[in-house]
Amino acid sequence: MSAAVQTPAALSSRRSMTLYLMRLRTFIALFAVLTFFAFAAPNFLSAANLVLMSKHVALNAFLAIGMTFVIITGGIDLSVGSIVGLCGMVAGGLILHGVDLQNGYTLFFNIPEIIVIILVLGVGVGLVNGLLVTWLNVAPFIATLGTLYVARGVALLISDGATFPNLEGSAALGTTGYAFLGAGNVLGLPVSIWLLIIVALAAAYLARWTPVGRHIFAVGGNERAAALSGIRVNRVKLFVYMFSGFCAAIVGLIVSSELLAAHPATGGMFELNAIAAAVLGGTSMSGGRGTIGGTIIGAFVIGILSDGLVMMGVSSFWQMVIKGVVIIAAVIVDQAQRKLQQRVALQQMAQSA
Repeated sequence: MSAAVQTPAALSSRRSMTLYLMRLRTFIALFAVLTFFAFAAPNFLSAANLVLMSKHVALNAFLAIGMTFVIITGGIDLSVGSIVGLCGMVAGGLILHGVDLQNGYTLFFNIPEIIVIILVLGVGVGLVNGLLVTWLNVAPFIATLGTLYVARGVALLISDGATFPNLEGSAALGTTGYAFLGAGNVLGLPVSIWLLIIVALAAAYLARWTPVGRHIFAVGGNERAAALSGIRVNRVKLFVYMFSGFCAAIVGLIVSSELLAAHPATGGMFELNAIAAAVLGGTSMSGGRGTIGGTIIGAFVIGILSDGLVMMGVSSFWQMVIKGVVIIAAVIVDQAQRKLQQRVALQQMAQSA
């Protein structure tokens, strides 16, 4: 018996369908984990659990949004978890101890001022990452790995490794109200969810409708061609690392506010969840491709996977193994998608010729 031979049209149709399914992989993964845990974990779809999961997802999503822009330019930011811990510790120190002016006086800031200071701190650390990558030509992996250790070390030095507890603040000093950021609700939704909606919409608008967004994709697609076309590549890279630091600072504020405590080890491994969410959401590790919407869905997949495994009583060790497998699988699918896109494009060119 002879094997059936596929016509070029049939082969093209099959490849197009496969490519379409690959592009929908994040939606498929989200539907799969939701369906699985709905049956496997009791009360998984209860209203209270859905709100709690959304708060957990928001933390990953903030970091993943910033990470998406960095990865699109062909970089990586391993320092975001340490920035989370550093920002939480600085916020806690400002609330509890203020700033010693060395003249017998201590300066205390109110909560809005502290929030601004922490956001500027996150942007500043991101700026350091960007300068290392652009001005000193340090590989992004090495530059942000070094910043990871520096930020974590500074966070430990601030309190000699101890926790800043009881961040309720003092009414006399004007430092109360910090808990609202992490534990408050507006119109029935946590404040962190509203903040995520604002940041996600702003990031999506930036990526799709502004020159900066187009420049980010151009740099990731072909940095040399982008430079020759007049795009200021270094400025674009500085921006994405600063934006990543900004997102990490938001997470540091939310976590310490929700717990009303700051610990220097906060944020450990957060960077891996952010990378996983971005890659699973369709952001290419080779740069030049990614969407904020896909990243948000990827963050939901990672968050639901984590919370679902906890509800099922799965060991935290196995959770790390499963997340690692998810990251590897996402990268493999991304590479396969890129190769298939090239084949489909070549075949379409051949047919049109």
